[in-house]
Amino acid sequence: MRKFTFGLLIVLAVLLVACPSPATPTPEPQAETGGQAEEGMPKEEKVIRIGAAVSETGKYAREGQDTRQGYILWQEWVNNEYGGIKVGDERYKVELIIYDDESNPDTVTRLTEKLITEDKVQFLLGPYSSGLTKAASAISEKYKIIMVEGNGASDSLFERGFKYLFAVLTPASRYTESGLKALADAGAKSVVIAYKDSPFPKSVAQGAEKWAKEYGMEVLAVESYPADIKDATALMTKFKDLNPDVFVGAGHFVDGVLLARNAEEVDFAPKAFMLTVGPSNPEFVEELGKTSNYIIGPTQWERTMTWQGQYFGTPEEYAKRYEERWNEPPTYQAAESTATALALQIAIEMAGSLDSDAVRQALLEMDVMTFYGPIKFDETGKNVAKAMGAIQIQDGNIVVIAPEEAAVADLIYPMVPWNER
Repeated sequence: MRKFTFGLLIVLAVLLVACPSPATPTPEPQAETGGQAEEGMPKEEKVIRIGAAVSETGKYAREGQDTRQGYILWQEWVNNEYGGIKVGDERYKVELIIYDDESNPDTVTRLTEKLITEDKVQFLLGPYSSGLTKAASAISEKYKIIMVEGNGASDSLFERGFKYLFAVLTPASRYTESGLKALADAGAKSVVIAYKDSPFPKSVAQGAEKWAKEYGMEVLAVESYPADIKDATALMTKFKDLNPDVFVGAGHFVDGVLLARNAEEVDFAPKAFMLTVGPSNPEFVEELGKTSNYIIGPTQWERTMTWQGQYFGTPEEYAKRYEERWNEPPTYQAAESTATALALQIAIEMAGSLDSDAVRQALLEMDVMTFYGPIKFDETGKNVAKAMGAIQIQDGNIVVIAPEEAAVADLIYPMVPWNER
């Protein structure tokens, strides 16, 4: 019996050595809330996570690049020069998470949900275009996550009763206001309007029809064209037969280039040719060459404007900073994207909190001047303080021609016909 007991004890001892009892779980590290955890130990860096789905590929890739670069320029400035966003007495560095939405509404919906539910972002910056902004903001509203955007201008975005969507840009219905007024003052009497069949261009076209009538011009025709249009010669021929003084094309960069080329091909040369997206972008001039001359376009922002902001200084100072970083001049899409992120930063600092409701209230109370112009939101989330400018391409240069207080050159009207350039 003693031999059996002694043998059993040996077996038990071997088992205890081979199979030790589980160790006590190590507690998860806690975020540092102030001071230093121990003498000589660095304070843990606080981070605000901000997400965005932006087009790197697809039909909005060109504008998406400008949007993304505008966001990144702000992030690098706020982290490396400004010292991080100030929340109360503490500074938070910005972690910016950006995914490619492929210019696709379904993709932007999925990625916005991922940013919120998996990446746990605290705030969102908008995508490019009204259609993608509509899709993304439906998700941010569902989760009560603030989205500040600068590239979705359709008025319909702000007619849904959303509480968490704010836009720094001038709404689409006012895009042609300054340009059409300048043309009416120069003697234009009639206009035709073409628009891409999607939310933003439709809002621009509705606004153009309104402003044209208000300034005494006869609207001879309003026509839509497919979002994937490849040839607009039939449309341009139809407008040529109407012989208007002014053509307005409401769309985006790619179809703007197409409309100009097809107008030249069929010799549709009204006294003024206006496009809503493209003319203010230097790449538009590079792509079309002399064809781009005299084309008019609206602009949210130009480096020659005279705004003076607390951050980034004047538009010219911002432009130089942007060129130094990206080796190209900023488009207004880039500037408004930086202004989008800046508005969110200002609201967080006004609130002294990361709480969505507190930051939302700060956005509603915001009334600031920035390098991009004034920002003041109404209850629907629109910026009601900022007027729209108008540019004209003159000898390959993009110059502001309206409104009068912002103009650096006179409007050339009528334009020189295509075949005489």
